[in-house]
Amino acid sequence: MPQQPDDPRQTRRLPETLDEFQRAEGHPQFRVDVERIRFSPYYSRLSAVTQVISQAGAGLAVHNRLTHSIKVAAVARAIATHLSTRTDEANRIVGELGGAHPVVVQAAAAAHDLGHPPFGHLGEQTLDRLARSRFGLAEGFEGNAQTYRILTRLDEHDRPGVGLNLTAAVRAAVLKYPWLRGEGGPRRGGGSKFSFYAIDEPDARQALSAYPAIAAGQQTVECSIMDLSDDIAYSLHDLDDFYRAGLLNPATLSAEFRSWRRNLAQLRAAEYSTLASDTRTPGHSLELVWRRMQVKDSWIADPDAFSEAVAKVSSEVIDGLVAEPFDGSLASERALARFTTAWIARLQSSIEVHRHPDIRSGHVSLNRQAWHEVTVLKFLHERFILERPDLAVYQRGQASVLERLVDGFTAWLDDPRDARRAPRRLIDLVDLATDDHRRLGGSGADGPGVEMLGRGRGIIDYVASLTDAQAISLDALLAGRTERLWDAGQGL
Repeated sequence: MPQQPDDPRQTRRLPETLDEFQRAEGHPQFRVDVERIRFSPYYSRLSAVTQVISQAGAGLAVHNRLTHSIKVAAVARAIATHLSTRTDEANRIVGELGGAHPVVVQAAAAAHDLGHPPFGHLGEQTLDRLARSRFGLAEGFEGNAQTYRILTRLDEHDRPGVGLNLTAAVRAAVLKYPWLRGEGGPRRGGGSKFSFYAIDEPDARQALSAYPAIAAGQQTVECSIMDLSDDIAYSLHDLDDFYRAGLLNPATLSAEFRSWRRNLAQLRAAEYSTLASDTRTPGHSLELVWRRMQVKDSWIADPDAFSEAVAKVSSEVIDGLVAEPFDGSLASERALARFTTAWIARLQSSIEVHRHPDIRSGHVSLNRQAWHEVTVLKFLHERFILERPDLAVYQRGQASVLERLVDGFTAWLDDPRDARRAPRRLIDLVDLATDDHRRLGGSGADGPGVEMLGRGRGIIDYVASLTDAQAISLDALLAGRTERLWDAGQGL
């Protein structure tokens, strides 16, 4: 009979025996996890899920959730490998906290976006609203919690009830927000971000118990490396996309940064409400970033470091990279590659390890200066891309697609004459979620209330598992707006 390994980090919900090939190749337990995640259909679907902007609108070079995940895994593995080879105090602290295995962080990075629904963060917000308003699911929908639910419940390797049956280390390493909805408090993400639903809490607690030195509410070291690598990749690879797509206007960016430096004394003296009411005035938005940092991240916010970060991004991004429009030439590709490689290398070398980090930080983090630089890079995305009116119009249309899908599948399952012809996987997910809610409610938990919650969670699980294109095709099918019957809904 298979036995659990002596190391609690390598334990699985059900014991397994490695096959002959795995033993011959010297595959550790963690390597098996990486392969299970990579072979998952949920992982494959990320190639057709939007990161920020659609590939259809800006060419094949634009990142999707899969290419983003691959690059996060590369950054994370490099950081973990570097930490494991150090012989200083940082290495000792990492060892005391449970280690930083490069393959564990690689697996967590590969899995970290599995729960993202169609249409990026807009889809996440829409499904959260629909889950609560349509079905009374108090926890709503959250991409990080959905990731954990996929790994431990929705996706299956070769037996029911245990998901992919991953090791405790890998399961713990995807828990970026290791608490239930509303329990975040002053921690990162506050009450809106969380990494597991109540029905998946026992599994999450069991995984975290393999790390007794990690304080409650804190990430494992391996998770903090994954989270940090996600920040690094996001801040640079999204910038890469926006530059390629011609969405970064050098004149607009330059006006914001130069006005902030030129009018810094007046901006610092201005009331917050004054700045917030007129963000179109150059300099106001950048000053608002600093004001928010002071409130949310007083543990690290520093005015000199912020000013230096603004100067560096202004010099290397605005006056450097984007000053020359991307034209698809080999010279443009080389310039972009040099820029991205240099920034990633410098950020990877700016890593610090803390035995007792601030509650809004992790055990592995960027140093003060690099942290401010990543914050300013993210500001470029948020202010000059995510707030664009044309993107907002497009996203509202995408939100309506998801709303119609949820309502359409609800009406279908409500139809006693035709419910049996609903997609087989949808029915399976509803049955699974209903069983989960019965377990959560304990003995006697049955009746229409539990059935409504189970049906709602199952529908949300199903819609969240679609690609962008599948969501659009299904919407057209349910509305009778397409004659592409056999290919539009294939495999659904």
